[in-house]
Amino acid sequence: MDQLPHSIAFLNISQWDHAAITLVRVALIAIAAWIALGVTRRLLRLFRERITRGMEDPEQVKRADTLGRVFRYVAAVVVLVIAVTLILGELGVAVAPILGAAGVVGLAVGFGAQNLVKDYFAGFFILLENQMRQGDVVEIAGKSGLIEEITLRYVRLRDYDGNVHYVSNGLITAVTNKSRGYAQSVVDVPVAYREDVDEAIQVMRATGAELRADAVFGPKILDELEVAGVERWADSAVILRCRFKVRPLEQWNVRREYLRRLKKAFDAHGIEIPFPHLTVYAGTPKDGTAAPFRVHGDNPERD
Repeated sequence: MDQLPHSIAFLNISQWDHAAITLVRVALIAIAAWIALGVTRRLLRLFRERITRGMEDPEQVKRADTLGRVFRYVAAVVVLVIAVTLILGELGVAVAPILGAAGVVGLAVGFGAQNLVKDYFAGFFILLENQMRQGDVVEIAGKSGLIEEITLRYVRLRDYDGNVHYVSNGLITAVTNKSRGYAQSVVDVPVAYREDVDEAIQVMRATGAELRADAVFGPKILDELEVAGVERWADSAVILRCRFKVRPLEQWNVRREYLRRLKKAFDAHGIEIPFPHLTVYAGTPKDGTAAPFRVHGDNPERD
């Protein structure tokens, strides 16, 4: 009998009306947040497309795409935080104490999450200063590869072997960008010591001109072959250095094709590409004569 009043109170229509109104409000807030996310993403996409429509520089287009993804991420976080705060208020949960406690907890967590804060600050300035963008080939924190994704927290790279590297922005102290504006395809060509260096350089220039006139590789090369000359004397070869000014990310393709054609050209002109070898030298006394080497074979009569 004592539980009967509680059962009747549970069936109170006014309480059900209040609960229904609360559920409706929560549902409306969730729907509004979902719509806001969709509208924000669409507006950011339209804004990015309108900005990039008049851009002819692909570097600027890549930068706009990268910033657009970061802005979508930030907008999603802001909308979700506001929606969760409003829903908690509708459910009767006091938001002010939670925010106050979050401030205290955040201060405590901040000491233990300094690296995380460092990552976000570093990522913000990397994007602000346009140091790298998605699609660039970079070397950062001892890793190199193509940037597949860049956020405020990390950079995702894929190297030539297909390995994926995640590098926290806080670990990035220097950025080597290999795809900004143009690149230099540097080629070191070894020739034997007996060869005429001037003739070898002449063949190198002719091969470079032939490569630049090619229908496939010509558009990738921005200037004539630049021959620096003799770079150094190696143990078994004279190293000749040259380079092409090429479009971004084409330095490796141009270098491979040039070496392929230069090998054929050197073979056609009889220019030796040396291999490592060792010359035994007996030494020369002060009078200028050198002692002969005695070669011992299996035939004792020839000794």
